[in-house]
Amino acid sequence: MAVRGKRQAGGRTSRTAGLKDMPDRRDGQVYVMPQDLELAVEVAKATGRPLLLRGNPGSGKSSLAPYIARKLRWRYYEYVVTSQTRATDLLWSFDGVRRLADAQTARFASADGTALDEDSYIEPGPLWWAFAPKSAAVVAEKTRQARREHDLGDDTVSGPHKERWNLNRRADHAVVLIDEIDKADPDVPNGLLVPLASNGFTVTETGRRVAVEPASRPQSSRPFSRHLVIITTNEERELPQAFLRRCVIATAPEPESSGELVDIAKAHLKARLRKVEAQDEKLAGALAEELLDVRRVAIRDGIRPPSTAEYLDALWACRTLEIEVGDSRWEKLRGLTLLKPQQMRG
Repeated sequence: MAVRGKRQAGGRTSRTAGLKDMPDRRDGQVYVMPQDLELAVEVAKATGRPLLLRGNPGSGKSSLAPYIARKLRWRYYEYVVTSQTRATDLLWSFDGVRRLADAQTARFASADGTALDEDSYIEPGPLWWAFAPKSAAVVAEKTRQARREHDLGDDTVSGPHKERWNLNRRADHAVVLIDEIDKADPDVPNGLLVPLASNGFTVTETGRRVAVEPASRPQSSRPFSRHLVIITTNEERELPQAFLRRCVIATAPEPESSGELVDIAKAHLKARLRKVEAQDEKLAGALAEELLDVRRVAIRDGIRPPSTAEYLDALWACRTLEIEVGDSRWEKLRGLTLLKPQQMRG
């Protein structure tokens, strides 16, 4: 089952032309939603609670939030958690270094000339933008102007002007992705309990109270929350019980049949190429069967089973490099994309 295409100048095949230069889609265009997960999303919207999405790496957890935001035309913000993340980073950040320098030079004072404008050292975080975009825009503009006066530029200042996908989204609604919260210290989820429960917080340095702004138009009679926060975890670290109690918890399932895998492959192929050819579907089916075989071997040998993301990697590699399942290069590609001995559990 070879995959062939007409060659163009430079050795590129016409069938791969137009692929976007990104291995992981975060544009919200592709997600195959299981019914159980769709119900979990609706429950989170109905209760106003965050949706904690569990699952193995590569199971597509991070793709859910942008997909929902695009589907509903809600604004979208995301934050990728690291070991250095603090809870306040999702709410606001404060430029203490620039504030100290200005206090020493007294060059940048507020309008009355008596004190520094504390707002000009604040950068709104994703939850601030979600809850109160108008006040976030006011504070972000002050910070941009102050940075220009310092000749620092404004590239680090967030906001809708940096996120073109939000320009035509619904102003009263937002989806926030907090990605891989298990990487953070337990103080982070504990520190988010009150802001997520009340949809508001107080900026320590200024005393400003940030709360959900009034809706610009009458809302539906159905009492759904105007905001959806999706938090992902690979479960590398146990999360506090108090935090778990305040979340709707769901699992991103791994496809268990070749048919499910092929459906996912076809959705990605269609999003990138606009058309799924018969030979592409045949390749996706053969790789799906191979993936399920490899998973059984991996589980038997104590190796982490390959994920859906790795299945898609193998699909694109075979398709682009014209590698047929079973040919001389397949075994090497199999080790590069699916069965990776380096990922054996310790």
